[in-house]
Amino acid sequence: MTDNQRTITEDQWRKAKLIWDYHQMGHDLAPADVAIGLGSHDLGVAAATAELYHSGLFPTVVFTGGNSPTTAKVFPRGEAVHFREHAIELGVPAEAILLEPNAANTGQNITLSRQVLAAAGITPTTVLLVSKPYMERRSFATARKLWPEVEVLCASELLELDDYLKSIGDEKLVLDMLVGDLQRVIEYPRLGFAIDQDVPEDVHDAYESLIRDGFTSRLIS
Repeated sequence: MTDNQRTITEDQWRKAKLIWDYHQMGHDLAPADVAIGLGSHDLGVAAATAELYHSGLFPTVVFTGGNSPTTAKVFPRGEAVHFREHAIELGVPAEAILLEPNAANTGQNITLSRQVLAAAGITPTTVLLVSKPYMERRSFATARKLWPEVEVLCASELLELDDYLKSIGDEKLVLDMLVGDLQRVIEYPRLGFAIDQDVPEDVHDAYESLIRDGFTSRLIS
């Protein structure tokens, strides 16, 4: 990406990178009983899940997600349905995939996937959450709150922020989402939606600076 193509300043870029790095958990991956592929606008989640399946890390995956305003046009049949189809195209056997087509937020992703697994007779002790790169920390915090008895590992596409921006094609949207997810990491514990996590001072300062700069479209009121 050249400077002419970049619509954000170098200072904003540096702050976004701090937040991007914070959002990723850096877990050492190990075999898990199941994986849960979290629906979103990013089909890379399905591709990452397929790659991890072929690595032998889990025998079963639940794709979860209905639709949101940002995904309805892209995935008209629902996020989970499109993710499942993409994973099958990438060689994941259909019989290895369970479908949860209704979740409208991360809490529902976890709760409804758990119900789908129970209905299939699966009671996991280890769960691998596959998400967008900047959603690892929030999905981890949500799962630990709602499903404390399982061990949770997080994974995503192995992309740097620059490459992710290229794959999405909308710099401001990505920075808005980085800021929005961090707001949820900060605010959701007090609402009972997630466990509390430490936010380093430099990350919090970067977050507040980007809010002042107008990267606010994904903030909750």
